[in-house]
Amino acid sequence: MTVRIAVIGAGLMGADHAKIIAEDLPGAQLQIVCDMNVTRAQGLADRYGAVDFAIDPDSVIARDDVDAVILASPDFTHAPLSLACIKAGKRVLCEKPLSQLPGECLAVIAAEEASGAKHVMLGFMRRYDQSYIEMKQALDGGTLGRALMMHNFHRNVETPAADFTGAMAITNSAPHEFDVVRHVLGTEYASITAFQPKRSDALVAPVVMVLETTDGQLVTIEINNNAAYGYDVRGELVGEAGTIAINNVAYTRTDMKLSSSTRYESDWRGRYHAAYVRQNRDFLAYVETGKFPDIASDCWDGYCAAIVAQAGIEALVSGTRTQVVMAPKPEFYA
Repeated sequence: MTVRIAVIGAGLMGADHAKIIAEDLPGAQLQIVCDMNVTRAQGLADRYGAVDFAIDPDSVIARDDVDAVILASPDFTHAPLSLACIKAGKRVLCEKPLSQLPGECLAVIAAEEASGAKHVMLGFMRRYDQSYIEMKQALDGGTLGRALMMHNFHRNVETPAADFTGAMAITNSAPHEFDVVRHVLGTEYASITAFQPKRSDALVAPVVMVLETTDGQLVTIEINNNAAYGYDVRGELVGEAGTIAINNVAYTRTDMKLSSSTRYESDWRGRYHAAYVRQNRDFLAYVETGKFPDIASDCWDGYCAAIVAQAGIEALVSGTRTQVVMAPKPEFYA
């Protein structure tokens, strides 16, 4: 049976999801592209052979010829459109964040619990990246011994907007780190501190966070949205018996004029393309079988990222160590 998927949002992420459905998901049909900009919706639909295009997401979610939904719309729409998918009984792959507001995340969690089944798979695609897969395998397999620390940095060429702030780095960029560290270590956070150095210009400076886990590990996260040299995400997991680190992904090296060089990606899409394909294949299998993928993020993971980000902003503003206080985890997500 062909699974008919609607993509809501025809920007960069919506276009990437549409391309993956059209080219990398046998058994899936790009049914509808929806965007408030009708020209953009139609253009993307035509490019990847969608059956239809539309401008109203709620009517798209309700359509009988849509089996599943991918949400790549603006962040503030994710929670209400996820609620609409739950009400319609349709599974949805929602790009992060579920919401930047923990209260909205809890509302989606309550609706999903009331429905009696999971509907929302959250797009923390780092869990599907080969580097983090191997890192988690090394830890779970016992070769590193007990995990002591994890160091992470996430660097972009430049900020997406001139008014980008340190708080936005915590709510917009850092959640990928917040989630994948929880996933690799299998633990939760107890506290967070956050710092910013001083730049010589008006650009937003890096944000450096130190988190303590409930299992007594230390986690450092650097978010540098104006690194200038390229898109660069790396990490190192330090155990009692050894360490494992993520390499920069570079398929070639150039040697000339007494020097050697490799290239960085300009943004996340090339670096994580394979992870997105793996994620979307897992989503398709989830729609087909009803079995939630083993490594995928769910609504609870979305809430955890939001509550840690909220505590991170408090720590950045106050300059003090801030406790991460989470709601009790529902047994539904155990």
